[in-house]
Amino acid sequence: MAAPPPHLLTIAPLATFSPAGTSRAWCSVPHPSAPLLATASSDKSARIYSLTDYRLHSIASGGHKRSVRAAAWKPGVKGESVLATGSFDASVGVWRRWDDGEIQVHKDPRDEDEDEDEGVGEEEDGWRFSVILDGHESEVKGVAFNAGGQYLATCSRDKTVWVWEEIEEDNWETVAVLQEHEADIKCVVWHPQEDLLASGSYDDTIRLYREDLDDWACIAVLMGHESTVWGLAFEPIGNKSWAGKGALSSEQQAFFDEREKSGPRLISCSDDTTIRVWQRKPKEHVEVPTGQGRMPSILRTHNIEEDWFEATRLPQAHSRAVYAVGWSPITGRVVSAGSDGKITVYEEQWITEPHLDHSGTSASTTDPNAPRTEWVVVAELDGGHGVFEINDVCWTKRRDKDRKNNDEEIIITTGDDGEVKAWTMNEK
Repeated sequence: MAAPPPHLLTIAPLATFSPAGTSRAWCSVPHPSAPLLATASSDKSARIYSLTDYRLHSIASGGHKRSVRAAAWKPGVKGESVLATGSFDASVGVWRRWDDGEIQVHKDPRDEDEDEDEGVGEEEDGWRFSVILDGHESEVKGVAFNAGGQYLATCSRDKTVWVWEEIEEDNWETVAVLQEHEADIKCVVWHPQEDLLASGSYDDTIRLYREDLDDWACIAVLMGHESTVWGLAFEPIGNKSWAGKGALSSEQQAFFDEREKSGPRLISCSDDTTIRVWQRKPKEHVEVPTGQGRMPSILRTHNIEEDWFEATRLPQAHSRAVYAVGWSPITGRVVSAGSDGKITVYEEQWITEPHLDHSGTSASTTDPNAPRTEWVVVAELDGGHGVFEINDVCWTKRRDKDRKNNDEEIIITTGDDGEVKAWTMNEK
C-alpha cells in the first residue's frame, strides 16, 4: 500500500486565552458579530474572552448552581449581547449585557495591588441574569438559537429536547417538548436556512424536527453510528470553497448544482471514532390522480417527513471518541477534536483520478452514483492540550492586529485543563 501523501498544512499555536479557568472548560462559542468568545465552564460561570488580544473581557456568573455545560449567543441583537447558558443544575439561563461600543478587557485579579475587595462579579462585568428557564428534569447538555433568533433549543440528560420562543423581552414560552430519543441527548443544532432542528444522543441516533402546523414533530431519524453521537454541525450557508480553485468543468458545475438542491449537509461525530456527512434527498413533486372513477386518495398531501442518507465518511483520524466538529464558512474545511487530544483538519477535494471498477473500467463513467468528491486530511496536531481531552473545537475569524486579512480564520479548542487555545493554519 502506498504511503499517504504529506499533509498540506500545519496547525500552529497562536495564543492561550488568559487567564485560563481553574476547572474544566466545556465549549467555546464565537459572538455572531463582536470580537468575543463565550466559554462554558465547570466553575458555574461563562467566561467571555476578547478575540482582539485573547484576554478575559468579562464573566457571567452567579446564576447557576452547578457547571455551565453549554452556551449560545442570540443572533441579530443590536445594542446589547444576549447569551444563553445550559447547566448541570437542569436550568437554562439568559444573560444580557449592554454593548458599550468598545471591548473592555477585564483585568486579571492576580494583577491587582493587593486590593482584595476588587473581585470578579456579575454587576462589575455588566452581565444581568435576566431570566431562568425551568422544565428539564436533569442536566442540560446543549443550547442553540435558530438563525433568526426566534427559537432557543435545549437538550438534556432527561432524554428531551425543548423548543422555547421569546414572546417579548424576558418572556419565554415553551412551544415544544420533544421526547423522541431513548437516552441522554448530547447536542442540538439548527439548520442555517430553515427552522429545522437536529439532535444527537447517547442512543446512537440523530433526530431531525420541524414544526408541522401548530406542533413540532420528528421528521427523520439518522441511524448508522455505533455509539454516542457527541457533536453535530450543519454546512454553512453558501459554502463556495470551490470558487477559489479555478474554473469548474461542466461536470463539476453540474454536480454542485445538483447537490445544492439538497441544501446544507449535516456532519456528525461519535464515540465510535467516525465522522459522517449526511445529505437530504430532494423531495419529488408527485401529482395525486383524482377525478371521475377514482377513489379519493387517503395519502397525506402534506408529508413533512424527510429522507436523509449517509453521503460519506471522513478519513479515520482519531483513536478515541470524537467530541466536536466545526465546519468553516470560508474554506469549507472541517476540524475535529476529542478524547485523544488530537486536532485534525479535513478538506473536500474533487476526485481527479477515476475510481476503477472490478473490470478496470472507470467507475465514474459506468456508475452515475460513483463519488465525485472525497475528504482528505490536510493537517493534524497531537496533544493540543497536553494529556487532557479536547471537549470542543470551532472556527472563527481572526480579529487581532496581526491578522493577514479580514477572511483569515483560526481554530479554537477548549479542554479539560480549563484552557481555551487559538491556532492558525499555515502552508508548509
